[in-house]
Amino acid sequence: MTDTPDLTQVRVEDFLPQPPEAVWRALTTPELLAQWLMPNDFAPAVGHRFHFRTEPIPAAHFSGVIACEVLELRKPELLVISWADESAENDMATTVSFQLEAHDGGTRLTVVQAGYRADHPGDQMARTIMGSGWAGRIVPRLKEVAHVVAPQAS
Repeated sequence: MTDTPDLTQVRVEDFLPQPPEAVWRALTTPELLAQWLMPNDFAPAVGHRFHFRTEPIPAAHFSGVIACEVLELRKPELLVISWADESAENDMATTVSFQLEAHDGGTRLTVVQAGYRADHPGDQMARTIMGSGWAGRIVPRLKEVAHVVAPQAS
């Protein structure tokens, strides 16, 4: 039996050897978030609106500015944000959730970016790009930052 891909989301699961508190700090401290994701004006407060900034990709109608809002925050287990291009030329709107679960002395991390329209070519191109980005570059960088901020065993 072949699994049919879910065209409405990207899901990445990984294990980080650091405790959830260290991963949470890397997720919710603006300077640390900038190290593994993008420069931002994030604040860990439900309702806070903020932006990520990166290089635009004109061919994909990506402005380089991602408008976000903190939708849910449960320290140190869940962060959910909205994620949409600030440009009116790109109407894709998704949510990104980071779920942390203590597991085997570390953290089981599940990242889900959901809300892609299955029948929309632009959304599907973005889903493909973000799928390889979350798994191939972003989560590995988060692991590096979480390692640096984790308290060292004495």
